[in-house]
Amino acid sequence: MKKRSNAPFFWLLFGAGGMLSALLGSALVLITGLATPLSLGLHGDFMAYPRMLAFAQNFVGKGFVFVVIALFAWHAAHRIFHSLHDVGIHNGATAKVVCYGSALVMTLVAAFNLLRIGF
Repeated sequence: MKKRSNAPFFWLLFGAGGMLSALLGSALVLITGLATPLSLGLHGDFMAYPRMLAFAQNFVGKGFVFVVIALFAWHAAHRIFHSLHDVGIHNGATAKVVCYGSALVMTLVAAFNLLRIGF
C-alpha cells in the first residue's frame, strides 16, 4: 500500500503563491516602492496611514492583505525548502519544520494583526 503524502497541500500553496506573486508582486513593488515615494502619477496621500488603515479594516481589503501575505510566505517557504539541496543542506524533517513552520507563523501573525485592527 502506498504511503500518503502531504506534498500536494504544499504544492497547492506554492502554486497559488507563485501565481499571485507573478500577477501582483511587481505591481505592488512598483506602487509601494517607486510610484508612491517618488510621487510618480499618484497623489501624495495615496498611501497615507488613515487610508491604508481604512483599507485594512474593510472586509475585502483585510482579505486581500491576508491572502497576499500568506500565499507569498508559503511560496517563499516552499521555494527555500527545495533550494536547500543546492546550497548543500539536506532537506530533512528539520528543514521542513523550519521552512513551513516559518510560513505558518507568518500566516498566523498576519491573521492575528489583521483581526486585531478590527473592522
